[in-house]
Amino acid sequence: MARITQFELASMQRFQLHDPIDAKIFVHEYDGRRLMQISTYGRDSRQKPGKLSQTIQLDESAAKQLFDLLGKEFGFR
Repeated sequence: MARITQFELASMQRFQLHDPIDAKIFVHEYDGRRLMQISTYGRDSRQKPGKLSQTIQLDESAAKQLFDLLGKEFGFR
């Protein structure tokens, strides 16, 4: 689990496309802050398919950074 506070656009030498998986998004109020949590679940070929795999949390500042990056990179308006 991790709470992301900063995004940095970087480049990779080698890129690999991963298998598709399911994700769920949860929104909570915590200590007066609104947080979004994205949880991903194991692919069907795993030993325990559907088991919680990764979780990240974003506060408003990190969500805004991601929103701006998505807009820039994918042309969202």
